[in-house]
Amino acid sequence: MTELPLSGLRVLDFSTLLPGPLAGLLLAEAGADVIKIERPGGEDGRRMKPNWGDVAATFAFLNGGKRSVAIDLKQAGARERLLPLIESADILIEQFRPGVMARLGLGYEELCVLNPRLIYCSITGYGQDGPLAGRAGHDLNYQGEAGILALNTGAPERPQVPPVLAADIAGGSYPAVMNILLALRQREHTGRGLHLDIAMTDNLFAFAFRALAGGWAGGDWPRSGTGLLTGGSPRYQLYPTADGALLAVAALEDRFWDTFCEAMELPDDLRLADAPPDRVIDAIRTLVSCEPAAHWADLFERVDCCCSIVRSLAEAVTSPHFQARGLFDYSLRQGDLEGLGALPVPISRELRRPSGEVRDVAPLGAHNEELLGKS
Repeated sequence: MTELPLSGLRVLDFSTLLPGPLAGLLLAEAGADVIKIERPGGEDGRRMKPNWGDVAATFAFLNGGKRSVAIDLKQAGARERLLPLIESADILIEQFRPGVMARLGLGYEELCVLNPRLIYCSITGYGQDGPLAGRAGHDLNYQGEAGILALNTGAPERPQVPPVLAADIAGGSYPAVMNILLALRQREHTGRGLHLDIAMTDNLFAFAFRALAGGWAGGDWPRSGTGLLTGGSPRYQLYPTADGALLAVAALEDRFWDTFCEAMELPDDLRLADAPPDRVIDAIRTLVSCEPAAHWADLFERVDCCCSIVRSLAEAVTSPHFQARGLFDYSLRQGDLEGLGALPVPISRELRRPSGEVRDVAPLGAHNEELLGKS
């Protein structure tokens, strides 16, 4: 097998729940030796339902293929026991509020003296400084602070919670890995590591690129349900079918819109660019509601205009397309227990561990003696 791009690199993962563990998983899939460091008893993510064997299925998803160390960081002597690992590490990921690692004697300023090549990645909600730096929060709070939630909250009487943890994953895990890789490249030139400040809320503003452009360029700040991509356009809209499914219409370009209108036999006056959006949306909604999802699925398999039926997650994982792509050909093992599929990750198959290589979910503290020696 060809050596993986991160083979030979050691990562210490002090993080919990989702953002940091997923970042560590991506590095592990690319060949890094990731050592997960948890408190005795394990992190909270181990106990979130549903279970798979002895641990939460989501914990297994995010931590398969890592080695495990359990240690009380507040206990006298804990830092000294970790020093050999710190001195040999290339990357450290932590997800505490600013200042916590420093109080434990594990802050960047102290560790970079011991290991100048260490790339120290801190993932927080609001960053290492600023008025909100010390505030607690979760994904929903971060999306709210960044103005993302306000772009499409659903009906005022029944606001919708977004289904995607965009701040945790797209604002935390992915930027962390991207910046770690950039820092590794920089280290090749400088010989030194650095402290990466990954603020999940900061990283959400890229998702509002169109809204920001409109607001800054012309003072046109979209509200919920308005705007081309946030519910105000008939060209980018969800339409209920006769049997309760949804038709996703994303016919943004004129050529796709024209094809869609022709397929729907939409009246000529409603096809025009200056037609009132609400009238067009209502007309399309009426047409779509007259037929079941199968009718529209069949039509838009034959008509190429960026329209499709919204699938459930259960339907998506059995899709012939994703099956053919091998997205779910990876698996996890926990002792004698096997059979849980591994989380698909955005790393090219050519750069990650092969699908036939089972990822072991290590018992808590399984590698204490190997990595820390006898206590």
